[in-house]
Amino acid sequence: MKIGDNVLISPEVTHKSDWTLGTVIEVEANPFVGTVISVKTPAGEIYFDKEYMFKSAN
Repeated sequence: MKIGDNVLISPEVTHKSDWTLGTVIEVEANPFVGTVISVKTPAGEIYFDKEYMFKSAN
């Protein structure tokens, strides 16, 4: 994943009932947990978690 990619955010991250669409705003190589992705939704909410909690929306 890279900045600008559209992704779906796992309900485990958002605590909503379904996957949520968002755009990647940051990709961090965290030495402790691996790759961390930050995503912003169209509503302006920002979520971040490990890479496996997101999937491509394409």
